[in-house]
Amino acid sequence: MNILLVEDERTIAEPLAEGLRREGFVVEHAAAAEEALAAGEADLVLLDLRLPDGDGLDVCRRLRERSNVPIIVVTARGEEADRVVGLELGADDYVVKPFGLRELIARIRAVSRRASGQHRPPARVGGLEVDERTRRATLDGRELELTTKEFDVLAALARDPGAVVSRRRLLEDVWETTWYGSSKTIDVHVGALRRKLGEPGLIETVRGIGFRLRDA
Repeated sequence: MNILLVEDERTIAEPLAEGLRREGFVVEHAAAAEEALAAGEADLVLLDLRLPDGDGLDVCRRLRERSNVPIIVVTARGEEADRVVGLELGADDYVVKPFGLRELIARIRAVSRRASGQHRPPARVGGLEVDERTRRATLDGRELELTTKEFDVLAALARDPGAVVSRRRLLEDVWETTWYGSSKTIDVHVGALRRKLGEPGLIETVRGIGFRLRDA
């Protein structure tokens, strides 16, 4: 994934870019608004709001006018008004400094997943259909009444039926955390999904790793 990092403070930008590259991301750094707007196409933008030659909110607006690229605003400006304006201008998420690298990576993956889901055709496994664009899941034509997290877990499993999805990946993608102590909540949601699907064996547990959706 190609990330455009828009951050004017080099003491922040350099270690952040290095950390992202260690995780396998390709990072292009822009230290100013005009530099960011002149950069090549990216898969995701990390955008600081305080830039030396302009307001990051204006950069957000101009990027959104020309592209649907996912934008995560990364800033020390944590006031609610700033968050609301940023989201209304088209930002997909908002992270307030200071933040942990693992948290940021989880948010990058979650935003990318949501963005790709808008263009992904519905997943079909036997009588089960999961449509991430409309956030609807049906089984044999009957719509399932799922909570937000239940749907997100089911969608994560349905993207590649038969493949194992690790607990860590579910925590990062669905709960946007890497704290493994919270993994018990995964079991609760999987249990609820199994009951609502009416066929417990449709979601298989892979001991010590995670879960997979049975490829019917």
